[in-house]
Amino acid sequence: MRPAGPARRAAAVIAAAALSLLLLGGCASSSGANASPVATTTVDLPKSYKFAPAAIVVQTGATVTWTNNDNFSHSVAFLDGGLPGAPMVMNPGESVTFTFDHSGTFHYQCHFHPQNMQGSVTVSG
Repeated sequence: MRPAGPARRAAAVIAAAALSLLLLGGCASSSGANASPVATTTVDLPKSYKFAPAAIVVQTGATVTWTNNDNFSHSVAFLDGGLPGAPMVMNPGESVTFTFDHSGTFHYQCHFHPQNMQGSVTVSG
């Protein structure tokens, strides 16, 4: 038996709201904007147009390696001053590295896919 009139509309509104929250949650997690930094020196670029993890934390002097495991070329392009101005490009299967010699939070993106691929490195110590 199907709900009648107002009950049916209320069920549809609840279902639509739940779906919207699920979709918005997925968007927030893919950009890394709300992610807690992970202590690691390796960042994967899986087959999904993202940096994983998107936010990392390292000690001063650490070398971070980004590895492109996707089927497309990507890059690490720093957005903060004082770091390499030219994007570090990776073809499929390639890696790039960068050594962080001073503390701060450094934001980067893939210059090919800036709307989808963003990340940050927090350097402490």
